[in-house]
Amino acid sequence: MRTHGKRFRAAAEKVSAGTAYQAPQALALVKDAASAKFDETVEVAVRLGVDPRHADQIVRGTVVLPAGTGKSVRVLVIAQGPKQAEAEAAGADLVGVEYVQRIKDGFLDFDVMVATPDLMGQVGQLGRVLGPRGLMPNPKAGTVTFDVGKAVRELKAGKIEFRVDKGGNVHAPIGKVSFAPEALEQNFTALMDQIVRSKPSAAKGVYVQNVSVSSSMGPGVTVDTTPYR
Repeated sequence: MRTHGKRFRAAAEKVSAGTAYQAPQALALVKDAASAKFDETVEVAVRLGVDPRHADQIVRGTVVLPAGTGKSVRVLVIAQGPKQAEAEAAGADLVGVEYVQRIKDGFLDFDVMVATPDLMGQVGQLGRVLGPRGLMPNPKAGTVTFDVGKAVRELKAGKIEFRVDKGGNVHAPIGKVSFAPEALEQNFTALMDQIVRSKPSAAKGVYVQNVSVSSSMGPGVTVDTTPYR
């Protein structure tokens, strides 16, 4: 039988089982319960009242976290000509069409790829490599666009993508335990507001059914869902 370690059990004792906390309280508990020797990521898990088996109930979107993610994002832009210069000026780490061949040769030292629509024919050849890793550019995520400057700036500022999984859940990071409480609250609110705005018209009944927050190595803390109903 699997058991949790001493640190996890000590952290879990700080959380009252069966209690739904207001977001500020829940996030404060997450920060207090974090005990790892590294700066843990604070994550949100949301159970939605949708059936992802139906295309009209897929929940997917993006949000720029006001306080950032606490993670340095390495952005690759597949563009040429003026758009290449625009991406470089916006702070892209890697820019150029030549990276299509480099990826075919095994290069994967980047976190997000942005591509202009006119080059998606070439990028599409990388589907088998990028798809399973979640690196394939997508118009819905804003990573297939001619406005590469804006895309790069948003990604560097803390833009994240979320999508409901097969179980009807959305998981997303909102920062690090080292963040100030106010920063975590701002990011949490921004994410939840965007998830609520992304409610499919075909979804019936209670949309936001359960919300919990946790650190990478800590226990989950249930958040009161009343504000989202």
